[in-house]
Amino acid sequence: MDTVNIHQAKTHLSRLIERAAKGESFVIAKAGKPMVKVVPLTAPEAAQVKRVGFLSGQVRVPTDFDRMGEEIIDALFSGQS
Repeated sequence: MDTVNIHQAKTHLSRLIERAAKGESFVIAKAGKPMVKVVPLTAPEAAQVKRVGFLSGQVRVPTDFDRMGEEIIDALFSGQS
């Protein structure tokens, strides 16, 4: 993500608005310290972004998951082919 200092933001506001309108996000910084993040209005809200658990109840993990491929892994670590 691009960072723009506040002086550049004031000088090139129209260009920055066009970039944001096209979907590009950027940060405006003051004296090198990030102050705000500019995102397009079409960007998803934090509450809309799904994270861990989004497939809850839709995926079945085998009961022997932690032992799958055990023989092959043991052979590889013991130097056997």
